[in-house]
Amino acid sequence: MKLISTNPSKNYQVIGEVEVSSPEDVVAKVMLAHRTKRAWQDLGVEGRVKLLRQVGKRFVDNRDRLVKLQAEAMGMALKEVQMDFDASIDFWNSYLDGAPKALETVVTIEKEHEVHELHRVPRGVVACIVPWNFPLSNFVWQCGQNLVAGNVVVFKHSEETPLCGRLIEELVNAELPEGVFSEVYGASDVGKMLVESDVDFICFTGSSAAGVQIAESAGKRLIPTCMELGGSAPGIVFEDTDVGAVTEGIYFPRFINSGQACDGLKRLMVHKSKYDEVVRALTAIIATKKVGDASDDTTDLGPLVAKRQLELLEAQVADAVAKGATVVVGGKCPEGLDGAYYEPTLLAGITPDMRVWQEEVFGPVLPVVSFDTEDQAIRMANDTKYGLGGYVFTADAERFRRVAMRLETCMVGQNNLVYIQPQNFFGGTKQSGSGREHGPEGFREVTLSKQISYEK
Repeated sequence: MKLISTNPSKNYQVIGEVEVSSPEDVVAKVMLAHRTKRAWQDLGVEGRVKLLRQVGKRFVDNRDRLVKLQAEAMGMALKEVQMDFDASIDFWNSYLDGAPKALETVVTIEKEHEVHELHRVPRGVVACIVPWNFPLSNFVWQCGQNLVAGNVVVFKHSEETPLCGRLIEELVNAELPEGVFSEVYGASDVGKMLVESDVDFICFTGSSAAGVQIAESAGKRLIPTCMELGGSAPGIVFEDTDVGAVTEGIYFPRFINSGQACDGLKRLMVHKSKYDEVVRALTAIIATKKVGDASDDTTDLGPLVAKRQLELLEAQVADAVAKGATVVVGGKCPEGLDGAYYEPTLLAGITPDMRVWQEEVFGPVLPVVSFDTEDQAIRMANDTKYGLGGYVFTADAERFRRVAMRLETCMVGQNNLVYIQPQNFFGGTKQSGSGREHGPEGFREVTLSKQISYEK
């Protein structure tokens, strides 16, 4: 059975195929991982870092292949793919640089005749499952810390981007011992087989609905999970904000990757005194952006990943309009383009019963509402089942801290600051998941604590 990869920029033109993994394939790769895990652990941090630096170098040497394929298979604009590639390499190298300190043994007690040590030890065989929206960085985020910490990985990329997964597998396995990293291919049924196989730990990035199913399956076997799920991040613009200085800081986290980012700014709340100014500023930026073929280096917004994603977005916008929302700009598929294209869109007149407010919107659509008071803005921001990121626009440092601590999210940035950094953790609460990636928190997530007490 074949898994077909298409180009959403070119009316779903077929660009390649991979063989879907059978149940026997999944079992065999998990068994091989178990046979390999001890040798990989025994290399130690230094030995693993040395090999993984070679993996990073191989990525760099194959930059053009990776960038070109990601633009074709997923539809991310070429200029954004290039930026994502550079960020992926930065994160990869940061994990390798930070591993020795994060994983070092800590002496908790030392007396005349005894020593007590806290060790961070690998979990073992890890199932890593990622979505399609950032093909390379999703791999790096999920697998990088796992591998350097001593875990072995069986990986499944999205069925929307199997060619990206296959290229990643080729490059990684050119440097690592057999069985340390392997990949299975297919849709959710293959992911389910992997989750239900003999693994020690599950890392998943994807929808909240899928996360619930994985948590239920893992819970029956008491297998720990790390899950980064959906998001509907609020953005709050207060009356003291210099709109001209932060407009790009509002636009970018909403419309990057044509709005297909889990922690993207998906609901914008603006103080009534700044509402018209913000809408005008965003409309002006949108007017300068080119929607088109992701492989064209003049394109600003490529297509969505697939027709099904486009149809979902159209249904969400139609629901809002039917319930009284107004399309300020955009709101439709652009003329003259064949593929999963949708115009960057601003929606006004939003009410809480609309799908664009209640659901995660994975596309270039931003609902904008006004507020009167700080308390009202916070209530609106927290009116969601998600709790991943948040964005606060204000010149008042005290207000920022106060509001940030009241938002029911695990990450908050002020104005144009970007909280996504390899040294900072990434993760959420509520239906945005549990567990942490990156930095010291990420290393704690992918390892076990082990206490050893011995006589001198």
